[in-house]
Amino acid sequence: MDFLSLFVTDFIKQLQSPTLAFLIGGMIIAALGSELVIPEAICSIIVFMLLTKIGLTGGIAIRNSNLAAMVFPMIFAVITGITIVFIARYTLAKLPKVKVVDAIATGGLFGAVSGSTMAAALTVLDEQKMAYEAWAGALYPFMDIPALVTAIVVANIYINKKKRKEAAYSIEQPVAAGDYPDKKDYPSSRQEYLSQQKGDEDNRVKIWPIIEESLRGPALSAMLLGLALGLFTQPESVYKSFYDPAFRGLLSILMLVMGMEAWSRVGELRKVAQWYVVYSVLAPFVHGLIAFGLGMIAHQVAGFSMGGVVVLAVIAASSSDISGPPTLRAGIPSANPSAYIGASTAIGTPVAIGLCIPFFLGLAQALGG
Repeated sequence: MDFLSLFVTDFIKQLQSPTLAFLIGGMIIAALGSELVIPEAICSIIVFMLLTKIGLTGGIAIRNSNLAAMVFPMIFAVITGITIVFIARYTLAKLPKVKVVDAIATGGLFGAVSGSTMAAALTVLDEQKMAYEAWAGALYPFMDIPALVTAIVVANIYINKKKRKEAAYSIEQPVAAGDYPDKKDYPSSRQEYLSQQKGDEDNRVKIWPIIEESLRGPALSAMLLGLALGLFTQPESVYKSFYDPAFRGLLSILMLVMGMEAWSRVGELRKVAQWYVVYSVLAPFVHGLIAFGLGMIAHQVAGFSMGGVVVLAVIAASSSDISGPPTLRAGIPSANPSAYIGASTAIGTPVAIGLCIPFFLGLAQALGG
């Protein structure tokens, strides 16, 4: 009962907080047909400033903290990001009318991290005065990059296997007398042999370009820039006078934009299998509980704070809304963006912000006192 009462209390507070209020407000005005448009350039600047601030916070904290305390949370962040992709591969992909490639891409997007959801969680923790490591935001890339890399690698392995099976099936088909179906499989010259070998190499999944693409993405670039500046310079004055005071106001504008975007994506989600709706509601809780359990191990073994456990759970519950979609579009071009982006933006993000943040906050308060 303690957990339930804490969850209800936190959820009511969330409804009254600017973070969720602006998100719901954006969905309402979009549903009513409002023509309000926030220019993309402004959204990009807001995202840059929010993630730079989180990076600065993490960099300053890492500079002044014991690096050994970060080892377990970082390892668990990597494990969680990879695990989420395989959960989608062997659950969502098995459901009726769900294409395997689309399911893997959805898992990759849900395994990657939403900077806006993480920012909202940090704001709520500050409002609740729950202590957490200032470097907790730096766990972002340790979950984000492994999830995206794993999704693209697993999807391409599946696609290549499928192509080989189809080729083998076509060879096994009966042919008329006098035909030579296997003739094309044997190279007639060294040049043709080398060309076939080069084609096989081209079909192999190259991991480093995927990592490079993720690192170059606007979200990770901004956060890693802030992390480096906080770690190797002395940015405290500009941090306190500019980034810190502007953080919550900018976050509220971003939540408004995300609410409008979420409503617009609902139409896209209707075009694909209904199972994506079920997955988008349940997956944030399942993913978050996995990370919460791992975080509790770090709490017991390495003294990771309960607030840090909440941060780890929330970033696992989130789904990427900035860097993930373009990375997956480039890495898995055959996947349907309406499926994985619709599932993430229309349902996954509102569930993560509106329900998962108070859920894991209440769970941490019930367990940690």
